[in-house]
Amino acid sequence: MKKTEKVKFIINTLEDLYPKVEVPLNHKDPYTLLIAVLLSAQSTDAGVNKITPKLFAKADNPYEMVKMSIEEIREIIRPVGLSPMKSKGIYGLSKILIEKHNGKVPKNLKDLEELPAVGHKTASVVISQAFGIPAFPVDTHIHRLMFRWGLSTGKSVKKTEEDAKRIFPKNLWNKLHIQIIYYGREFCPARRWNFKNDIITQKIGRKSVINKFLI
Repeated sequence: MKKTEKVKFIINTLEDLYPKVEVPLNHKDPYTLLIAVLLSAQSTDAGVNKITPKLFAKADNPYEMVKMSIEEIREIIRPVGLSPMKSKGIYGLSKILIEKHNGKVPKNLKDLEELPAVGHKTASVVISQAFGIPAFPVDTHIHRLMFRWGLSTGKSVKKTEEDAKRIFPKNLWNKLHIQIIYYGREFCPARRWNFKNDIITQKIGRKSVINKFLI
């Protein structure tokens, strides 16, 4: 199957499976999305969604957040893990948003990536899902599937993102990256992968991956 045919099959299959998608993190605006995505690092979305209602009830904007201490923030977010780093990041970025951005979340990668505890993936999620700016955030599911489908080398997340942006139409990026995450979670997890359920890999997957599984 040619690469163009692979891409078309992936897009059509994901659209059939997931015609409507949304970020699986509870939020109401760019700021709460930013905080939720930051909290999701090395944590599950379900775990984050359990603690954000309590956090946002106390502070759902940077002005209220800086009224809390780092220790108070840490105590609330402790269940999601990495709470020392994340609490400092939440407090620090909230302070910077007030001082440099009038309390607003910036709409560009450069300013977002300069915020404490905000990496490229987090920034990409925010600009794509909060502001509708085309981006292709790559998580572990996308990184794994792009390799498994023979669309990237798997050498680095950065390379996977570059390949995804080159291969897929720009107007689909914001929806497609979430669709791939949904697919990865449902049909192609890192553990207990069932080839018989993975309809996309069956159709277009790399022979080396498929043969290794079948052996």
